Amino acid sequence: METEFQDGKQEVIETWYMDDSQEDQRLPHHREPKEFIPLEKLSELGIVSWRLNPDNWENDENLKKIREARGYSYMDICDVCPEKLPNYETKIKNFFEEHLHTDEEIRYCLEGSGYFDVRDENDQWIRVAVKKGGMIVLPAGMYHRFTLDTDNYIKAMRLFVGDPVWTPYNRPHDHLPERKEYLDKLVKTEGGNQAIEAR
Repeated sequence: METEFQDGKQEVIETWYMDDSQEDQRLPHHREPKEFIPLEKLSELGIVSWRLNPDNWENDENLKKIREARGYSYMDICDVCPEKLPNYETKIKNFFEEHLHTDEEIRYCLEGSGYFDVRDENDQWIRVAVKKGGMIVLPAGMYHRFTLDTDNYIKAMRLFVGDPVWTPYNRPHDHLPERKEYLDKLVKTEGGNQAIEAR
């Protein structure tokens, strides 16, 4: 399933190493010079992603296949923008606090765009820009955060196995079993794949 629905994915999901600037979180935060990262790097970090057709998601057989194969029984849709999200400023600040979950975080961008920031194996921030049609799964135990970009709008489908639990555990929460399991998997992946990104 991870290798299906990949055509044109790089048009809706793009990744790069972030700078350390404290400027507005919604800016791209490229390093100088820019350091783009191949999407395979996300796979090494345990992230799964696809490109789907958001204009017909209600009848999309590919989305149905993913949901059935991965057990995503719960689904809802949320609009993140100043006009539609109650307590917008507070929520956006909370989303941008570095945290992890004890379950996967699954997001499918139906409209708009946003940034998912994740840590690589060396604790460097990678910015994952997701646009309309991009679907991304962050593994349980991975530190991450979310922000809108300067367009200030995303309509995202949230999926979950069983009843949803959205509890964020802000860093540090390294004692959680899900964090330890994630790090163990990362070490195994690295052991079998010695390609280190050129800095």
